[in-house]
Amino acid sequence: MDERWIKRFHPAPEAPARVVVLPHAGGAASGYFKLSAALHPALDALTVQYPGRQERRHEPPLTDVRLLAAGIAGALPPDERPTLVFGHSMGALVAFELALLLERRGAAPQALIASGRRAPSTYRDEWVHRRDAAGVAEELRRLNGTDPVFLQDPELFEMVLPALRADYQAVETYECAQDAAVSCPLVVFVGDDDPKTTVDEARAWERNTTGRFDLRVFPGGHFYLEDQVNEVSDALVALAK
Repeated sequence: MDERWIKRFHPAPEAPARVVVLPHAGGAASGYFKLSAALHPALDALTVQYPGRQERRHEPPLTDVRLLAAGIAGALPPDERPTLVFGHSMGALVAFELALLLERRGAAPQALIASGRRAPSTYRDEWVHRRDAAGVAEELRRLNGTDPVFLQDPELFEMVLPALRADYQAVETYECAQDAAVSCPLVVFVGDDDPKTTVDEARAWERNTTGRFDLRVFPGGHFYLEDQVNEVSDALVALAK
């Protein structure tokens, strides 16, 4: 296992399945520590750390969803247990590309869970990565999921801004074929008051699988899972059975 990419905060080698957790734009593996704890010991959580943040801050961040997926695929340790792939926001697109890549390698996940992200077939004119620092900060405030300390301290914000821009560029320039689809079950989680993803935009993911599709709506906004950690954990554990 490549520990640059993969963090196991609560190892559960005896768990019957594992889940790969992919963070949102600007997010880090540590942001999913609570989810990892809630999943233990039912699921072995492997949380991804993208380049360009925290202990990887000296590495250039990647600006391509498929390159991120390829890096993760290469870092995952071999494991015969069933694997779930869960991604939130930007992580949902990376998770989709990772699932496609794993399927091509004959290691299809048991399920793909796309959280807080509209389907690739939907479109919004969003170019956050082209905004100045104040414009990026405004977007983060709107989503209400960033520690205010980073937004209020210019030096701290300048430290995280390159990774933020790279992540938004990866998401906002991502394109895939209209018929791109995984064969595994695809489950979408979304908050009922998410300014980035409507329920209809979330439901549009249905065309991206030839397997079973399900949609679950949680109370809350874009970062609904911060208040719904146990509910999300229970849903993931159920999908592993």
